[in-house]
Amino acid sequence: MTTYENLKAWEKAMELAAAFYEVSQRWPTAERFGLTAQVRRAAVSVPSNIAEGQGRASRADRMHFLHTARGSLFELQTQLKLAKRLDYTIHNDPLPLSNQTLRLINGLIRHYKQAP
Repeated sequence: MTTYENLKAWEKAMELAAAFYEVSQRWPTAERFGLTAQVRRAAVSVPSNIAEGQGRASRADRMHFLHTARGSLFELQTQLKLAKRLDYTIHNDPLPLSNQTLRLINGLIRHYKQAP
């Protein structure tokens, strides 16, 4: 059985979470309990759900958690777009990294759909 640490999607999601933590550090202090906290929760949720799904016994459970990870990723992208609209400082834009992560998650979902 493949462990979650061997999944490229998990590794990329960990990189993405770290990138969002770095980006959100530069946001206004007033956002500490608002957008910053929300972004960080969603960022942690992506690799966490990939890992949790990998620990489940059934293919259906794995797919459920991959879909949840994908939902959190869409949430992150939306929050980043809001931060941009609010003119918050965005160094090293993590949007391209989020798109790479999305492709890997979608690939895993396709894999589990096609598995016997």
